[in-house]
Amino acid sequence: MNKAPTVVKLGGEVISGAGLAALCTDLAALARTRPLVMVHGGGKLASDVQRALGQTPRIVHGRRVTDDAALEVIKMTVAGVMNVNLCAALTAAGASPVGLHGASSQAIRATRQPPAHTADGLLDYGHVGEVVGMNTALLTCLLQAKFLPVLSCLGCDEHGAVYNINADAVANQLALHFRAQTLVLISDVPGILRDLHDPSSRISELNAEHARAAIKDGTISGGMIPKVEESLAALEAGLAEVHVLGRLTPGDLERSLREPGFVGTVIRQ
Repeated sequence: MNKAPTVVKLGGEVISGAGLAALCTDLAALARTRPLVMVHGGGKLASDVQRALGQTPRIVHGRRVTDDAALEVIKMTVAGVMNVNLCAALTAAGASPVGLHGASSQAIRATRQPPAHTADGLLDYGHVGEVVGMNTALLTCLLQAKFLPVLSCLGCDEHGAVYNINADAVANQLALHFRAQTLVLISDVPGILRDLHDPSSRISELNAEHARAAIKDGTISGGMIPKVEESLAALEAGLAEVHVLGRLTPGDLERSLREPGFVGTVIRQ
């Protein structure tokens, strides 16, 4: 493989959305011009299934507290329904996806996240993991054979323990392990907004200093916080730029890579 892959992360809401087929057409076209690795989440469906099973989803600072029961739901929804549906849509668009998760020959190597300090004291997130490595040999083999790896955001350690991991964290670590120049995060939000209720308040470009200030003053809030925090860590480690995109129309994805900031928000160091 002569060229570092572009890493694309899709939010679960995108996979469940009406625009998936059109987006997959653009992703398939992109995969024909460059090596591409994809990561996805599936948080909303996981929460819906938890509630249907009588569980109460608990999400703190954008991360899901994952007990034994919640982990089983994550396996069913994220590594199951979401991964299959995304691979099916990519196949229909002419791509050659291969669905994977962390237990697929430790495609995503992980360890348990230690308890975190919160305003209410020490919080144990349960079966939540941190990425400690990638099976780049497996992924490179697939890329060289012109396949499109599609990873769900579950990690696995050497003992076979499975962990729920924030999909943005997985995408950032993939980009760093492959020394990618570009990471693309696609959700149902059209970039980083000054006002969450006003799409016209989109911020087209941010540097690291301004992004940290936006988190501090509340401009960046909720689930966008871990997304941006993970992106800043990746930029500090050497990633060139992160594209935060959403609500794309046909052709927007490729143009956003040619003209950063045309849609969504591009974050640079």
